[in-house]
Amino acid sequence: MTTTFDIRPFRVAIPQADLDDLQQRLARTRFADELPLAVRSSGKPGPVPPGWEYGVPVDHLRELVEYWRDGYDWRAWEATLNAHPQFTTEIDGQNVHFLHVRSPRPDATPLILTHGWPGSVVEYLDLIGPLTDPGAHGGDPADAFHVVIPSVPGFGFSGPTHDTGWSRYRVAAAWAELMRRLGYDRYGVHGNDGGSLISPEVGRIDPDHVTGVHVTQVFSFASGDPDEIAALSQEDAAKYAFGQWFVQNRGAYDKLQSTEPQNIAHALADSPAGQLGWSLQLFGAGLPRDFVLTNVMIYWLTGTAASSARFYFEDAEAAPPHQKSNGRGTAGPSEPTTVPLGLANFAFDYPSVRAFADRDHKNIVSWNVYDRGGHFATQDAPDLLVDDLRRFFRALG
Repeated sequence: MTTTFDIRPFRVAIPQADLDDLQQRLARTRFADELPLAVRSSGKPGPVPPGWEYGVPVDHLRELVEYWRDGYDWRAWEATLNAHPQFTTEIDGQNVHFLHVRSPRPDATPLILTHGWPGSVVEYLDLIGPLTDPGAHGGDPADAFHVVIPSVPGFGFSGPTHDTGWSRYRVAAAWAELMRRLGYDRYGVHGNDGGSLISPEVGRIDPDHVTGVHVTQVFSFASGDPDEIAALSQEDAAKYAFGQWFVQNRGAYDKLQSTEPQNIAHALADSPAGQLGWSLQLFGAGLPRDFVLTNVMIYWLTGTAASSARFYFEDAEAAPPHQKSNGRGTAGPSEPTTVPLGLANFAFDYPSVRAFADRDHKNIVSWNVYDRGGHFATQDAPDLLVDDLRRFFRALG
């Protein structure tokens, strides 16, 4: 770890010249042609959204680009970010940006929340109020949290990474150091997407200080043993089949970014519409336009298209093969985690298979599957997510 322990106040202040350049690039967008639709005949167990058979439709991208040019207000979102205390510090040679919002209750539970790709700290902005001040949002004041929301190294305002090895394990070690620097002796951990990979490792690295780990996906995959698949319950078998379909039919971003991330990085660094189209693989069509564009803006304005994609490569190199959907990986701990783990899995998100999860995590104390919400539950099911977080950590005492 670095010996530079300074924690510095931070404010987002994007030069107007960068915004003018973005406008000019958006005005010159050259859109792809739209191919005739052809539904894939793959016997798939999962649906392709109508009109998305080839990927993100041109009309959907064009509509968002036009709104980006003529209706979206970055300065308003910049002010929203700056309404919360933000800081940077150097950990393990890397700049780390984070929001740190303390609850009005001194005895609140410290909680670090981690985003993934193509998200950012923006993912958790709407949860800050309900988590830090539940009494003002219809909850029990005793369920309050002090929240720490960092930008993953290589993402957003943490800036690009400058050396190799920034996998889930190295990020987890940085998070443990960050919470130590902030003076938190006992704390909880939550993550979504890439944050669901990082968060259990924080518990593994820092078990004496982590009270519990809460995630929205448990990314545990088949080990390759046919008997393991044959023994699955009907429910788990259906989830496994959907997971296989997703990897084959909707996992282009994962395949490319975990194998040759620099290839796509060249295009994303030059084209904001390209960055938007690539990000829409996971954002889809149902999320608020401003939420999608603010996340994309952060990648664009910070020049982190390449380094955020490289997280997938670094993680694939480090993770045990049975913890990666593509089976890559050569290192990393393979023994089960032991810190209490809780899952809030939403209806239209990547499914978590309990049989695989029990193999990788020996202390699962909460497993809730909801009938609504998606991959970005902070936007389409925030009430369920906040309630699940409160109940999970309340039960841990």
